[in-house]
Amino acid sequence: MKVELEKLENHKRIVVKALLDSGVTGLFMDTAFAKEKGFKIEKLKNPLLVRNMDGTTNVRGAIMHQVECNMFFKEHVERVRIDVCNLGKMEVILGMLWLATHNPEIDWEKGEVKMTQCPPIYGKKKQEEKGKEVKKTEKDEDKEVLKKLVPKRFWR
Repeated sequence: MKVELEKLENHKRIVVKALLDSGVTGLFMDTAFAKEKGFKIEKLKNPLLVRNMDGTTNVRGAIMHQVECNMFFKEHVERVRIDVCNLGKMEVILGMLWLATHNPEIDWEKGEVKMTQCPPIYGKKKQEEKGKEVKKTEKDEDKEVLKKLVPKRFWR
């Protein structure tokens, strides 16, 4: 699916191809893509060990960096932290943490994704329709909401 990622420092938006993948845990962006598009890449305090499906350690090593940006898809909007690693041909992967949080309706035959079941903190359009002003939440508040929505095994 195509999403827009907005750089925080200059608010420039970039349309990217994002793969929905229930076989991975987190959110990932390709290293070469992040550099080419000029995303601000931040070093992680604690590297993330990457394991393959069979439980072995990935030969490409630990994830050392991440990108923080805003993500837009139709009426859906959210602030995301995306781990940066070598993905090959993919630009961005949205994994199980994101899928479990938002529970999108996916029509595989039509290739359509609908964000009808998002938690209320996401989706500017839905909140405006209810007459509520959209407000940005602090990272800690977002984290607490997500912890209630996402199974514990998906948290680092």
